[in-house]
Amino acid sequence: METLNYDVVVVGGGNAALCAAITASEAGKKVALLESSPKLWRGGNSQHTRNLRSMHDAPTDVLTGVYSEDEFFEDVYKVTKGQTNEEYARFVISHTPETVVWAKAHGVRFQPSMRGTLHLGRTNAFFLGGGKSLVNAYYHACERLGVHIYYEHEALEIDMSGNACSALLVKDKVNNEELKFIPKALVVASGGFESNLEWLEVAWGEKARNFLIRGTKFNQGKMLKAFGNIGAQIIGDPTQGHMVAIDARTPKYDGGIASRVDCVSLGIVVNKSAKRFYDEGEDFWPKRYAIWGCLVANQEDQIGYSITDEKVQKNYMPSLFKPIVKNTIEELADEVGLNASELKATIEQYNAAVVPGSFDHTIQDDCCTKGLEVEKTHWAQKIDTPPYYLYPLRPGVTFTYMGVKVDKQAQVFDEKGGKFDNIFAAGEIIAGNILTQGYVAGFGMSIGSVFGRLAGNSAAKIS
Repeated sequence: METLNYDVVVVGGGNAALCAAITASEAGKKVALLESSPKLWRGGNSQHTRNLRSMHDAPTDVLTGVYSEDEFFEDVYKVTKGQTNEEYARFVISHTPETVVWAKAHGVRFQPSMRGTLHLGRTNAFFLGGGKSLVNAYYHACERLGVHIYYEHEALEIDMSGNACSALLVKDKVNNEELKFIPKALVVASGGFESNLEWLEVAWGEKARNFLIRGTKFNQGKMLKAFGNIGAQIIGDPTQGHMVAIDARTPKYDGGIASRVDCVSLGIVVNKSAKRFYDEGEDFWPKRYAIWGCLVANQEDQIGYSITDEKVQKNYMPSLFKPIVKNTIEELADEVGLNASELKATIEQYNAAVVPGSFDHTIQDDCCTKGLEVEKTHWAQKIDTPPYYLYPLRPGVTFTYMGVKVDKQAQVFDEKGGKFDNIFAAGEIIAGNILTQGYVAGFGMSIGSVFGRLAGNSAAKIS
């Protein structure tokens, strides 16, 4: 078995891993980056992202207004229903302004602040060219710095000597052979287990068979299992994660951002029985879109249907697939196999409960319903202007929250409460230190960027 020696070995090929590799290399260390995918698919879920959420005390070249640490944290607190680690959340939030500056210094370009339907121009910095552009910029930075990049190399097991990693067993998938990497420090930033369908089914039961995976198919959770084997402290609920309602016609893997359906708050969502089951207007879509995956997952056959009419078609960003469009509710129901009379009754009941107001999708307006078992609190308008539009919805898993516990230097805890001497982690595999349920747009990139740099810096210091 071939043996390769490095100061720092980074497992993973997405944003957090790249931040770690760049930081360690800039500290003068010999660094290897192990990406399990082919070069064409490099970048993990980061290739599908669009933005990074950042606090700021004044307008910047890419963000408008002010977005304070307290407001940022309040947004996180709300989406997690208070189930977050405030110390860690605020720690990440406070480091986001410098993260944007660091990204620019390493080749990432940002576009001017977004206006329009997403309500994110004040809170989220958007990458020019999206996540793929960010990933490419960071890989170019790695290449300039001399990081050794190993594509299609999958880390399998961590060998220990006492309380330290002594070796990493890696499979070269191209040559079908095993290698042994000997690191002075190990950084694991290889994502969660969201692409492992068998593991998802263990957590969710048979309903997981109807889940779609928004991101890469390479996040199989093998390093999470390896962590379990060496006695790392595993945290987080395996049924919790960033799960979004996406178009049911999306491929099994890699549908990405374009598969998301953004019109939910502008109409109603019904299940297989043609019944509404949750408040579509609870809050702005970027603060609520990530709860809808779990909501749909808990409906019969894990299917939902978003229905709007002609009035709101200019108020949201279209998804990858064209909506199903019909001139009558009955035709719409027949097209997707819903009971036409039930759907018509649901819409008539909803329309009768709409309280007239001043519709404005850019604010939390006064358009609501009154008298329904499931009220709609904002943006409620009658669905009465043909043609009618429908998107079928499935749960789309982005990443899972079960992972390993780390300190604020990204060092991994063992199950006894101590810490491994030379093992660090960042990205999705540590998201459960902050996120327990729910999600707010762009925060995953914030967590990955901050902890990726911390992990790289910590690894460099001991190697």
